[in-house]
Amino acid sequence: MSGELTVKRASAISWSEVGNSEAALISRCAAGDEAACTELVTEHQRMVFHLGLHLLGDHDEALDLSQEVFLNVFRTIGRFRGQSALRTWIYRIVINQAHNRQRWWRRRHRAEQVSLDERLETNGDLPPASELAEPDRVFGQKELATRIWGALGRLPFDQRTVMILREIDGLSYDEIGFSLGVAVGTVKSRLTRAREALRVQLREADRR
Repeated sequence: MSGELTVKRASAISWSEVGNSEAALISRCAAGDEAACTELVTEHQRMVFHLGLHLLGDHDEALDLSQEVFLNVFRTIGRFRGQSALRTWIYRIVINQAHNRQRWWRRRHRAEQVSLDERLETNGDLPPASELAEPDRVFGQKELATRIWGALGRLPFDQRTVMILREIDGLSYDEIGFSLGVAVGTVKSRLTRAREALRVQLREADRR
């Protein structure tokens, strides 16, 4: 980013702003309360798995990532002081772990994609056919979703991540900024580049 741009840093919240029940849960986890740890996993495991699946595109890798993430959460939760919502803090851990895994894959020349049909089926991104009036509409929506997922999968990791956090998970700019460890202005510029790159990918796919 050029020096003349002024960017807003993702805002942090104070420990007092964390809800009482969440603060109590965090304290119990930090003290090694197994029931509290189970409760935290139950509350966040779906989010962690699906974000990992969206970022990595592999069911088994997403499961392994989920285990790593929660191990990391419980190792470090004693240092959590409300610098964000707990969910946003966990998002940050997922993204860092996924990025590390992808770099590991790249060094070993492993494929990064699974069948898009499998991803769509696993993620449940499309409504069931019973909710749609016409078979052609079902096919049209699935075809479009397949094309978009394919184009997303070809984006650089940082662009794919910011698109998923904003367009799929619906995080605010501040939440994305904290999750990625960047300024809000950087989030917005990455989104702009990612949306344009996605359009290019879709146009190129149409020409094939």
